[in-house]
Amino acid sequence: MRIKSLAAVALLSAISLGASVPAKAANPAHVQRLLKTGECVKCDLSGANLKGAHLIGADLRNANLKGANLQSANLEGADLTGANLQSANLKEAFVNSTTLNNANLTNANLSNATLYSAELEGATLIGANLKGTDVFNTNIGIGGGE
Repeated sequence: MRIKSLAAVALLSAISLGASVPAKAANPAHVQRLLKTGECVKCDLSGANLKGAHLIGADLRNANLKGANLQSANLEGADLTGANLQSANLKEAFVNSTTLNNANLTNANLSNATLYSAELEGATLIGANLKGTDVFNTNIGIGGGE
C-alpha cells in the first residue's frame, strides 16, 4: 500500500512540475505597445493571441510572431517585412496591400484568408495552408530555383 502511495505522489509531482514550466510566450509589453501604437518593430509577439485584432497599417518589421493567433485579424497595409510567422494562425485574416517580403510563413495557416495585393517577394511559404484562400494580384511562387 505504501509503495502505491509513493508512486501516486511521484506521478502527481511529475505532472505538476511539467505543468508549471511556462511555455515561451509573447512579451506582454510588446503586445500592449502594438495594440496601442500600431508599431512594434523587432518585437517578441511569439504565441500572442491577436485574434480579430485591427492591425491596419501596423509596423511589424522583423517581429517574431511565431505561433501567434492572428485568426480573422485585419492586416490591411501592415508591414511585416522579415517577420517570423512560422506556424502562425492567419485563418480568415484580411491581408490586403500587406508587405510580407522576406517573411517566414513556414507551416502558417492561411486557410480562408484574403490575400489581395500582398507583397511576398522572398517569403517562405513551405507547408503553408492556403486552402480556400482568396488570392488576387499577389505573386505566389511555386517550385524550385533558377
